[in-house]
Amino acid sequence: MKAIRKILDNIKPHVQKGGKFEMFHSAFDAVETLLFVPDHVTTKGSHIRDGVDMKRTMTVVILALLPTLIFGMWNVGRLHFLSHGETFEIMDAFWYGFLKVLPIIIVTYVVGLGLEIIFAQQRGHEVNEGFLVSGMLIPLTLPPDIPLWMVAIATAFAVIIGKEVFGGTGMNILNPALTARAFLFFAYPADMSGDKVWISEKADAFSGATPLGDALVGNFENIPSPMEMFIGTIPGSIGETSTLLITFGAIILLVTGVGSWRILLSTVVGALVMGGLFNLWGENAYMDMPAYYHLILGGFAFGAVFMATDPVTASQTNRGKYIYGFLIGFIAVLIRVFNPAYPEGMMLAILFMNVFAPLIDHYVIEANIKKRLKRAKA
Repeated sequence: MKAIRKILDNIKPHVQKGGKFEMFHSAFDAVETLLFVPDHVTTKGSHIRDGVDMKRTMTVVILALLPTLIFGMWNVGRLHFLSHGETFEIMDAFWYGFLKVLPIIIVTYVVGLGLEIIFAQQRGHEVNEGFLVSGMLIPLTLPPDIPLWMVAIATAFAVIIGKEVFGGTGMNILNPALTARAFLFFAYPADMSGDKVWISEKADAFSGATPLGDALVGNFENIPSPMEMFIGTIPGSIGETSTLLITFGAIILLVTGVGSWRILLSTVVGALVMGGLFNLWGENAYMDMPAYYHLILGGFAFGAVFMATDPVTASQTNRGKYIYGFLIGFIAVLIRVFNPAYPEGMMLAILFMNVFAPLIDHYVIEANIKKRLKRAKA
């Protein structure tokens, strides 16, 4: 590391203000702060000293995502070989999936970080670490055979429209990764839905329907067992199929304090309440499906753990977090059952509540103010 530090110190004067390569200052700063802790500190005002900074927080989220990424790569290869009736070993499946998923990750980071650096340079700001997580989340929410040019366009849309127009990291009201997925879903629906997109180079004779897709059309006899769905050996987005490993990631986020247990718990409760109400109604087979199935179908678990708990776009007040999470779970199941055009209701539910999160916090704070004023008068 000393050798790397020496190289960076030699380059640094040339990319500082007034240097020959000043235009690359933000790019250099991004590389330096990724490798080393920044050497600048605040000097005014009172501050709380804490070892957990933005970089460490993002690193924890990346670590929590790694199990789902690795499993997703293996599952991509496994489903490919199964669709063609070929025998394979564990490493054969993983290697195939690795070669399929890696280009998607590379394109996401190249386009996303490239745009982040350009915006930071134009504004004279440092490059924020926020895209380290978004760059991993975007690929995990996509089908394995998504064209790379679509990934590039969606990533650019998410960075520019979903984040930078609001002022950059920390100012955005919509989750960037879900913004990218929503863009692809509405702009290129044929590549984001149906039975053909979830298995890489799928054989025509092999069904590529996801359990959520089967439930939507009433093919409940084709839905895998709850254990299969929980483990994740089913078709779906690259990183959204294994509730087991998503739960492992949730434990990491909760233990480290990065994820909000209030949001996560209330999201699950909201889904179970809505699912339970549908069970009581029992108008059709989809409503009769056990409420807990919604927790292991589609991207519910992934969205609840890694999207709904996004500290930037979620509610900030403790009471607001309960309301925010409950409505996400409640609305997600409502969309799934009542609107067949959008079978994956979790995406729309989270984006919808992202917009209303500031309003929820506003009314929670106003209620607290009124309560304290009444106490003061008494």
